[in-house]
Amino acid sequence: MYTVIFRVAVILICPAIVYFGDIARTPVGLGIGLAVGLVIVGIEYLVAELNLLTLITGVLGIAVGIIVSRLVDYSVFQMGNEEIYKVWDKYSLLRFFAFGVLGLVIALRKAPELDDLDKDLLKMGKKRGSDLKILDCNAIIDGRVAEIVETHFLSGSLVVPRFVLTELHRLADAEDPMKRARGRRGLDVLARLQEGHFVPVRILDKDIPEISEIEGKVVKLAREMGAKIVTTDFNVNKVATLEGVTVLNVNDLSSALKTVVLPGETMSVFVMKEGKEREQGVGFLDDGTMVVVEDGRRSVGKRLEATVTSIHQTSNGRMIFAKAKPAERAAV
Repeated sequence: MYTVIFRVAVILICPAIVYFGDIARTPVGLGIGLAVGLVIVGIEYLVAELNLLTLITGVLGIAVGIIVSRLVDYSVFQMGNEEIYKVWDKYSLLRFFAFGVLGLVIALRKAPELDDLDKDLLKMGKKRGSDLKILDCNAIIDGRVAEIVETHFLSGSLVVPRFVLTELHRLADAEDPMKRARGRRGLDVLARLQEGHFVPVRILDKDIPEISEIEGKVVKLAREMGAKIVTTDFNVNKVATLEGVTVLNVNDLSSALKTVVLPGETMSVFVMKEGKEREQGVGFLDDGTMVVVEDGRRSVGKRLEATVTSIHQTSNGRMIFAKAKPAERAAV
């Protein structure tokens, strides 16, 4: 209803300006005013459906419209034709009104799209063939993603949502030394990615306020954008899979590239702590793989030779089960 009233008012005001503004009290002048009004309404039809109006947007739209009118006025003056400029100047009031209303209409129609500007730009990039990948906190803190990018195994564009960057800053300022170290490592890895220029890294100012968990925000954002998620978190992997989002799990890639250790082979492992079961010891290889050593509890703090009995691989990583050699047990 209000839209119809607005359109009718514009159509009537334009010829009224021509008539009562002493521009041209002739049928031709009224026809020109009516034509301008119809043009404005016609352009208004072409603009997207009207969204929530705001005073600031309207004022800015009118101001831009008037500035454009001034620029067009200057261009007509530079043509050097006095007859054309006299006619143009005669309709100055109508001209300012027309450009002001057009600026108002365009600003109000397009203002709601500003919040989605980043997402729209990213979608446009995707249509041009770029492959978007969203990094979560775990992947950034893990750091291996930087090496994957530097070896050119990861292409496309990397997207870091603002809420992920905020979480890294929060961790970097935490009182807990472990959390602080993780946060600072994540910021260092992100800086390394940006400085490397191997792939574009973009900070996306887009939040999902209805979801409080960082992982949930990442999954929903990836689904909305049609992007993939780069992570090391097993839970994110599962949730994203259920949501139909493609996940690039760094642990899966690492497991696929690791040298195969076969049962029966002998390996050297440093036992760092006791295991959950009796007489078990737990150690780690240089690449972080956990090794559970049977009969290795008494060798905590020492390096021993163990025989591989079985290997268990998951998205969380790889676990190797081994048994200390009899000579090692006897030495202890």
